[in-house]
Amino acid sequence: MRLVIKHDGASLDGAPRVARAAATVAAAARAKRPARAGARTGTIAVCAAVGGTTDSLVAMVRRAERRDLEGTRSAASAIADAHRGIARRLLREEGARKRLLSELDGEAGELAALADGLARIGEVTRRSADHLLSFGERLAVRLLAHALAAEGTPAVALTGGEAGILTDSGFGEARPLMDTTRHRVARALGPRLEAGTVPVVGGFAAVDQHGRTTTMGRGGSDYTATVIAACVDADEVWMVGERGGLMSADPRIVRDAAPVPSVSHVEAMEMSTFGERQLHPRALEPLLGTRIRMTIARPAPAPPRRAPAARMLDMGTATRVGPTSAKTIKCASTLRHNALIDVRGGAMVGEPGTAARIFGALAEEGVNVMMISQNPSESSITIVVRRDSLDRAVRTLELGRAGGTIKGLDVVPNVAIVALVGSGMRGTIGVAARALGAVSRRRVNILMITQGSSELNLAFAVKESDSAAAARALHSEFSLGRQGAGRK
Repeated sequence: MRLVIKHDGASLDGAPRVARAAATVAAAARAKRPARAGARTGTIAVCAAVGGTTDSLVAMVRRAERRDLEGTRSAASAIADAHRGIARRLLREEGARKRLLSELDGEAGELAALADGLARIGEVTRRSADHLLSFGERLAVRLLAHALAAEGTPAVALTGGEAGILTDSGFGEARPLMDTTRHRVARALGPRLEAGTVPVVGGFAAVDQHGRTTTMGRGGSDYTATVIAACVDADEVWMVGERGGLMSADPRIVRDAAPVPSVSHVEAMEMSTFGERQLHPRALEPLLGTRIRMTIARPAPAPPRRAPAARMLDMGTATRVGPTSAKTIKCASTLRHNALIDVRGGAMVGEPGTAARIFGALAEEGVNVMMISQNPSESSITIVVRRDSLDRAVRTLELGRAGGTIKGLDVVPNVAIVALVGSGMRGTIGVAARALGAVSRRRVNILMITQGSSELNLAFAVKESDSAAAARALHSEFSLGRQGAGRK
């Protein structure tokens, strides 16, 4: 069996948590150590930046843009000191501690020099921002690799680029070039796995074809883990984080929200798209069409020393993700901070290419359209965009006017998307009626509704002030909090 284990930032926040993560990876490595050369076994660790580090680096970018030299230097120093503090508490053996501190000092020195240069000129490009933001993972892999060595497990710290991940040049939202990446990752990691060494790979960042550092967006460590899993033909991926498995609703909104025991790859993708923020929205893409399974879990509260790897996870709150799952409705997700734009015009009726001009203009301005609806009369098209894209979207539509076919725009600035997700809706009569009825009984007005032909999700746009009531109504109507009841 070949296993990829990814730890999120919260599960690496502090020396005790780094040690616990190392114990989990070490336990898996002991169980999956290759018995012979060429055996398809081994363990790969992927880690995010230590909790809060990426936010600090983003703030550092903003300070550099303002030419706040003192603030930038202070932030770089604080990040370095935090990692040195973890290192001192993590390792008892003085020689190992000195080696780790030396490696951290090298990374921290490069970070400080880069940040200082950017602050002096007051200009941060997407490319230079990606390089700066990658340091969170570059520091974290050093901590985890040395913690594994302290556990007696040979390990090597690698950046995403050193592990073989090659992306396009879409700085900030780069996409892996999978065909090339597959060969590069196999070449970089294969010999190490055969030798029984654990590669510790920094998530989130990679390189483009010119060797420039790229990042895959916030939460990109999830994406790194599944890309690597697909490239090495892993059997399973563990996503370990303090929040546990995927939830039937946002627990901050719905009090009886519960972990969902199992979902399919495509259901998990829908849940991440519609607001379940435990996974990067593209993290499931590399697994589609494969037999690779995923377990999303939090660490066990107090596992015994050198326990088997599976006992290191709290399986009572875990979610299993695989090619298929039971045909049920899994969750009522909420995605807030959006806006709705209704594009009107009598000249749109029967006019070929109007939609293409509208969406083409928005795409050129980098506006992502999240939901689309058009009535049969063709006199209006309704779209939902992120609220921070609203001004750009409205300005683009007003300036373009799609060749004179657009006559007016109606805007609702504070909108939430509430969605039912699950394969249990497919071919089931009455789901939409029950959903609409449940929401209407809470006196929530639906602004827009969409359902794709796959019937994996049924999504509503409502005023943001009504989103909590709508989510609670759907969660209660379909008894979503009971699906994990009684499991061990």
